[in-house]
Amino acid sequence: MRVFITGANGFVGSNLIQLFRKEGHDVTALVRSTSAAKAFPEEVSVVVGRSTESGRWQEAVPGHDVLINLAGASIFRRWNEEYKKLLRDSRLRTTRNLVDAVRDGDAVTLLSTSAVGYYGFTGDEELDETSLPGSDFLAILARDWEEEAFKAQEKGVRVVTTRFGVVLGDDGGALDQMVRPFRFFVGGPLGAGRQWFSWIHVRDLCRAALFVASSRDVRGPVNFTAPVPVRNRDLAAEIGTALNRPSFMPAPGFMIRLVMGEFGDVILKGQRVVPGVLQAKGFLFDFPTIKDALDDLLNG
Repeated sequence: MRVFITGANGFVGSNLIQLFRKEGHDVTALVRSTSAAKAFPEEVSVVVGRSTESGRWQEAVPGHDVLINLAGASIFRRWNEEYKKLLRDSRLRTTRNLVDAVRDGDAVTLLSTSAVGYYGFTGDEELDETSLPGSDFLAILARDWEEEAFKAQEKGVRVVTTRFGVVLGDDGGALDQMVRPFRFFVGGPLGAGRQWFSWIHVRDLCRAALFVASSRDVRGPVNFTAPVPVRNRDLAAEIGTALNRPSFMPAPGFMIRLVMGEFGDVILKGQRVVPGVLQAKGFLFDFPTIKDALDDLLNG
């Protein structure tokens, strides 16, 4: 397969490129600058351009079999109105520009990133791809993001919206921030710790992307989460065990909201999401439980 990736120099993108190259596929990476292009091996084709803007980079899109859309500003910081606009623009404009670059009738698959935040906050309810969207900012953003991607269906494109849980890896992503307090013996649950944490090991995510790209009968939303979500307090206990550190120092909810603002609700509420489509299609996870993942990432 010939694969075109936006957001290629990010944490997920760099891991995806490694796997697709290992499996013998040709990869084209869209990056924002010539300096960023130097991070890739010579076997990877590099196109320089800003995905949020129309430009010559779009001329490189036709001729690829799979488009993987990863670009978007990180949600893991304090939100204000200006940053919320950046979150929307970076996702919607990139997706719109990528879809515009596709030619009518091309036999192409679009894997467009979304997030489990699509479902909003539903307490202990188990959520799969048939569950309804939420109504908070992140849910509306994910819904609108997916709508931009599904417009490619009008051109005959097979569209899969990959709803990511929190991606865990040992070379970037959220895990380093999560374990830092534990290394200083002040780790513990966030708030009451009852909120669900839907996650996926980065290697399972990359394998799932390759699986979906190769499975012509898969289309529509697909949850990219491990099959066993975990409560935050149990996550803290597993991190403490893996690092041989205490895990009883909770971070009070009011402090998280004070520091993180509206994003604090995302941390303190969460979603209980399961990968219904992947499991129904026979995908097997290498890291189905948080213990499996942490043993590999922290002690492997």
